Amino acid sequence: MVSDNADKIRGKGPLPKAGLVTLYRPVGQAELNLIRDSGFRSFPARLAHQPIFYPVLTEKYAIQIARDWNTKDQASGFVGYVTRFQASAEFLSRYPVRKVGSSEALELWVPTEELDEFNRQIVDTIEVIHEFRPAGSENSGD
Repeated sequence: MVSDNADKIRGKGPLPKAGLVTLYRPVGQAELNLIRDSGFRSFPARLAHQPIFYPVLTEKYAIQIARDWNTKDQASGFVGYVTRFQASAEFLSRYPVRKVGSSEALELWVPTEELDEFNRQIVDTIEVIHEFRPAGSENSGD
């Protein structure tokens, strides 16, 4: 069973208890390069000023961050990518769903010291499903 999260989560409901959950992560160019270096199997360690790793629960929210924030951010290389991956619902249930804005702005907050274990729980590989660049640049949008 694969969950797209939408129905279970919109009302701040819990993640499914069994099966796989699809998660998304908006990233910039440097982070994507490190993901590629891992063979698309893991996310890189956080920087000192980043105490949490936050995968998001809806594709719409991941697109919003990648398109509206990463493409304006020098540290992201002015490019935003949306990655998609899956992990077991049982493992993910240790992380409460955090609503950080609109009904689509749902995240899991993974403490940086737990990222290695989180990465070991990723099923298969991390996929890049969208790419965004500033308007007017080559390949702007997906």
